[in-house]
Amino acid sequence: MVSKVRLYVDQPLGQGQTVPLAREQAHYLFGVMRLAEGAVLSLFNGHDGEWDAKVTEASRKGGVLTCEAQTRPLQLPPDLWLVFAPIKKERTDFIVEKAVEMGARRILPVQSEFTNSGRVKQDRLQAHAVEAAEQCGGTYVPGVAEMQKLSRVLDQWPDDRQIMFCDETMIGAASTLAAQTRGAWAILIGPEGGFSDTERKRLHRMDQAVPVSLGPRILRADTAAVAALTLWQSALGDW
Repeated sequence: MVSKVRLYVDQPLGQGQTVPLAREQAHYLFGVMRLAEGAVLSLFNGHDGEWDAKVTEASRKGGVLTCEAQTRPLQLPPDLWLVFAPIKKERTDFIVEKAVEMGARRILPVQSEFTNSGRVKQDRLQAHAVEAAEQCGGTYVPGVAEMQKLSRVLDQWPDDRQIMFCDETMIGAASTLAAQTRGAWAILIGPEGGFSDTERKRLHRMDQAVPVSLGPRILRADTAAVAALTLWQSALGDW
């Protein structure tokens, strides 16, 4: 029986390709998941699709997997970025995980004027993105960018990428998202304290910005991220 274990690897995948395992990966496969030589698992690297691979060497300190057959081609999510202000550690992890599951292609933490979290560990959030892709069956892992100031991100904003700007002051307003066209998009979620007046005015002046309401109640930042991703996907995404 084919194993349901999925593993992200940072090596090329192809027919007959061998994949050496790092110590941590070997511990997970052979110590935690109890796989042995001859077992089959799924591999993906974000470029070459998903492959069935057989364990051809197994030890506590390492091992080797051999690719046998491609089971799925690379499936890219829509050209959608999630731009958000980090909050408490566990809730920021939740936002990253749900962004991967719901089809974001890039994740950008930003520091707005009212952001409570002063810094985030990019490598830790990237690891959460990998884990989420392993669990949800994705063949692509979104890159998690280093945290930047929101003002700097907007200074460098590409002309051809629209922003679904979730404005908490528009409670009850009708959404215009369904009238928009597909293409390059981003969703912008503010911090727990909301956007400042300066940030809100700047966003409303941007030609690329599409202000939307997420309903009649003010949502927590992590809830808002899931609600916004759902709204965008239902109107313009790949659902």
